[in-house]
Amino acid sequence: HIPENYDENDPMPVVLNFHGFGGRAEEYASYADMVDLSDSEGFLLVYPQGSLLDGSPHWNAALDGSDNKSDAEDLEFIDILIRRLSDDYKVDMDRVYACGYSNGGFFSFALACYRSDLIAAVGSISGSQLDLGETCSPTHPTPVISFHGTSDSTIPYDGNSFYFSVEEILNYWVSINATTTNVEVDEYQSRGQQINYYNYTDGNNDVSVNHYQVIGGGHIWFDLDINGQNTGDLLWDFFDQYDINGKR
Repeated sequence: HIPENYDENDPMPVVLNFHGFGGRAEEYASYADMVDLSDSEGFLLVYPQGSLLDGSPHWNAALDGSDNKSDAEDLEFIDILIRRLSDDYKVDMDRVYACGYSNGGFFSFALACYRSDLIAAVGSISGSQLDLGETCSPTHPTPVISFHGTSDSTIPYDGNSFYFSVEEILNYWVSINATTTNVEVDEYQSRGQQINYYNYTDGNNDVSVNHYQVIGGGHIWFDLDINGQNTGDLLWDFFDQYDINGKR
C-alpha cells in the first residue's frame, strides 16, 4: 500500500507485515489492517505472500540445517524484496520494520537474527523465536515488541518441548540489548480483557523491549483497544520511536 501522502522526494519508512502459517496475504491484510494507519502516519505497507510448504503458505524462519522442515529461501527473498522496494520507491533504509502473526512473528524474529543490517525493529503477535543461540547474531541493538495470549494452545505462552516460552524470548532480547531488568508493568483493560504491559527500557542505543500479555488470550491477531489504540497502532507507535541506529 502506497500512502496517500507519498512523495518521491521524501524517504518513507517501510512496514513488512507477515501472515501466519497457511495464511493468504489478502485475507490477512483484511484483519491485520494497517492501511489507514499507513495513510495517516506516512509509511509504505507491505503484506508479502509466503510460498507453499506441503500445500500451505509459510515463512521459513530457520537457517539451513538437517532439522529444518523447509528449504524456502525466504531470507534471500526479503533481501530482494527490500532492494526492489528501494528501487521503485523512495525508502528510508534506516527505517524498515518487520512484524507478523504466528509463523509471521517467527519470521520477524528470524529477520532480527539474520538480517538485522536491514531491519530496524521487529514485532511478534502470537509468535515465537526458533533461535536463542549464538547463530542469532543481530548487528545492532534491536527494539522488540510482542503480543501473546496466556491461553494460546498453539504456541503456548509458557513454552513446551517445541517452542521457547515468552519469558525466555523476552529475557534473550533484554540481555542482547542490555536493557534494565527491573521491568515496568502497567495494567489495561481491553474489551473486558486484562492486558499486562511490560516495558524494559534504557538499552544500548536507548532501545527497549515491550510485551503485551493478554490474559486468557488465544492464538489470534489481537483486536485490542488500549486507550483507543488497536494492535496496529501500538506496533507503529513502537516502531516510530526507532531507526536502525536506535532511538530517533
